[in-house]
Amino acid sequence: MTLRLDIRQHQQLCVVFNLSWGKGQWCSAELPYPELLMQQYNTWQTSYLNFYRHLSIPPALPVVKPVAESDLKLRGRVDAIGSFAATEDWRSNLVQAEAQLLAEFHRWLNSSQLAEIRKQIAQIVQQSSEQESHHVDVFLTCNAPELERLPWETWEIITEFASSVATRIVRAPKTIRSPANSRPRQGRPRILAILGDETGLNFQVDRVAVTSLSRIAEIQFVGWQPGRDPQTLLTDIATAITDPRGWDVLFFAGHSNEAPITGGKLAIAPGITLSIKEIAPQLVFAREHGLQFALFNSCNGLNLAESLIDLGFSQVAVMREPIHNQVAQAFLLQFLRSLSAHQDVHESLLSACQCLKLERNLTYPSAYLIPSLFRHPEAALFRIQPVGFKQWLRQWLPSRQQAIALTTLSLLSLLQPIQGHLLEQRVWVQALYRRATGQVVSTVAPVWLVQIDDQSIRRAGIAEPNPMDRSYLATLVNRAADLNAKVIGVDYLLDRPAAQPKQDQQLAAAIQSAIRSPQPPWFVFATMRDLNGEWPELIPEVASPNWSLAGDMTLLSLGRLPTYVPLADPSLVDSAAINIQSYTQSHAQTYTQTNAQQELQSFPFTYLLALSYQLNRDRLYPLQPNLENLTPFAAQLAKTLRQSGQDTPIFSAQSQVQPLTAFSYGFKQLWLHPIIDFSIPPEQVYRTIPAWQFLQQESLNQPQSAQSFTQPLPIVMIVPGGYSEAGVVWGQDNLELPAAVRHWRYWQPNRTASLDSITGGEVHAYLLQEFLAQRLVVPIPDLWLIGLAAGLSQALVLRLSSRSSRRHKLILLSIPIVYGLISLQLYLSATILLPWLLPFSVFAIYMFPVFRKK
Repeated sequence: MTLRLDIRQHQQLCVVFNLSWGKGQWCSAELPYPELLMQQYNTWQTSYLNFYRHLSIPPALPVVKPVAESDLKLRGRVDAIGSFAATEDWRSNLVQAEAQLLAEFHRWLNSSQLAEIRKQIAQIVQQSSEQESHHVDVFLTCNAPELERLPWETWEIITEFASSVATRIVRAPKTIRSPANSRPRQGRPRILAILGDETGLNFQVDRVAVTSLSRIAEIQFVGWQPGRDPQTLLTDIATAITDPRGWDVLFFAGHSNEAPITGGKLAIAPGITLSIKEIAPQLVFAREHGLQFALFNSCNGLNLAESLIDLGFSQVAVMREPIHNQVAQAFLLQFLRSLSAHQDVHESLLSACQCLKLERNLTYPSAYLIPSLFRHPEAALFRIQPVGFKQWLRQWLPSRQQAIALTTLSLLSLLQPIQGHLLEQRVWVQALYRRATGQVVSTVAPVWLVQIDDQSIRRAGIAEPNPMDRSYLATLVNRAADLNAKVIGVDYLLDRPAAQPKQDQQLAAAIQSAIRSPQPPWFVFATMRDLNGEWPELIPEVASPNWSLAGDMTLLSLGRLPTYVPLADPSLVDSAAINIQSYTQSHAQTYTQTNAQQELQSFPFTYLLALSYQLNRDRLYPLQPNLENLTPFAAQLAKTLRQSGQDTPIFSAQSQVQPLTAFSYGFKQLWLHPIIDFSIPPEQVYRTIPAWQFLQQESLNQPQSAQSFTQPLPIVMIVPGGYSEAGVVWGQDNLELPAAVRHWRYWQPNRTASLDSITGGEVHAYLLQEFLAQRLVVPIPDLWLIGLAAGLSQALVLRLSSRSSRRHKLILLSIPIVYGLISLQLYLSATILLPWLLPFSVFAIYMFPVFRKK
């Protein structure tokens, strides 16, 4: 959170403190004008200048050549202040004046009138502590030069409140008319060093210190040299500043002074000064091309900082008072040492001041009070970013909070119940999108579900519907054959004899009668593994493999129903392919009933229904079921297809478990396993009719003509219709209604279907529709998208780390919306399901600091 403290002097009467923060919150306080404080400041300033004008100790700094005593001067033009004797103890006077100044300054700031402001700052700091922030910056602005010269950086605002978070004073000018630099440079940092008039000074230490950064930055020096034409120097400086490659840092060493009207002036050669106003166009150009930070290691820089921040510079470091050449060099060495350690400019300035205060205070008293950092409130702090693989990798690693969030989301994405719920909601949203965009194809479903419901059971007088009365199934088979059904599927297990043998005889007679017809239907029966994992043989008289197909009816084999499509075991597919190939090559009669039954039963019941329907509809193959067949019908089908030069469709890749999916089964995942597409309206998938009505109605279409029922060739599935005993285990066939189907049923005119459950037969119809259309929807795992979202989000954070404008934030807000729309359309166009909730959560976690940043 940004804190702004505006300090205004009202004539010589009072000083008003205005604190503002957040969304328009503010508080105010008024203090009497500090007459005594100003007297103490004037005394300190006199002592400060007297001490450093007479500083004659040798420099304890590395230099290339000895430095003459005459070179150790102030980096500014200062007249003599006060009177003194040759034996005056300048250092003692300065130390005493500093103590008196700071004591009076802190007494004034700790007055009771400022208690409310200090308390409010402490509360904001406490909030930052809860957000694990290490410091809070207070942007301080003064409207009077005498207030601006005070050492505000020494104000420890919240010492009376216990807090682990520090407050840092950073200055801001009264006027800022330009936005901060929003286009930082990319690549290796570039530093432009301008060395001004060296009269009475020595810049060798400055040059060596700046050159030490050459291992991490590109450095260019420009400045005056004896015998050089001053006019040419002005042109060279302007040309260097406007280098189109841009700069990151501008450094100046030399004499400077205040000039309120022209923004401060720089001595670039003997007798030649250059004002900020004169080179303002060049500086704006440099700012627009990446220049962010300026350091003026010279005297009296308040006007320089204010004018540059007004031009849009991000940060400017200056000396508020005259600075001795040795002190400037000591400050510069420590500042650049911290900057090269990849600290930001504020941390580097504080580090340099701390060094002057603790390590060099005996040599350079009061020097730590002089440096100040001015900063644009909307700009991020500049730092030289680390380079190299480790540093590159470090910037991509998540923070501690992000790592915890990513781990939590990743673990959630691996839980099957969570996956099932998220997929169900995602498909529900897809149904909403289909309905909203009108992307629903009006087609007539080729599947008729003949549902044996409670009313059918009561009308037929069936006392025990589990197992179902097979004589009743026989009447339904006869009816389907009479209506010229080309494919008949029976979703009832026929692996055990009926309690009354007569019922099996009636069902067998009905099936055999249908097969003897001129255009016999293809029969597909349901089967499933027993508790020992074996495939039971169906009753030969009723469902002989010599003239019918049998497929796996299990819907609960994978995942939480209804979610995933049952697929064939690839090992059994390979075995079946080898055996059928052997059969077609040798034409031997050794391909047994057991081979066909056990190998092809691994395919889904609905897939074999789809295959039978397609072959019947296209009429490309002469094979028809026949009671005289002596070999398994599946083997005959495979042989016919191979002789026609076609690969057997039952071995298509879509119907099998793929290697990556099989690999994920090892740790209980379902990567890329197709899902059942419940986003399609039920009326486009199947048509339902109660069994009692199927038996009584002469025709099932308008107009009433049995011929219209055969175009397109339909599939008739005889299925349980929702009675409570349905299923191998009672009630197992009545499943929880998917949210997408509930949506379609709710908006269905003259709604009669239940909003609570869906039958296994209806789920089979959805599967059949997907196999017929050869359109299996493949979900991309949440875990994959979580990793991808984390990488892309971090890339955006790095890209926008210094760009937090409203336009960029609007772009970030639009990303989830655009992604959501693309994922919805991709589902329809490419049958790929992209998850949304967990990847968006990752995006929000990474983007939250960007939006919180002020």
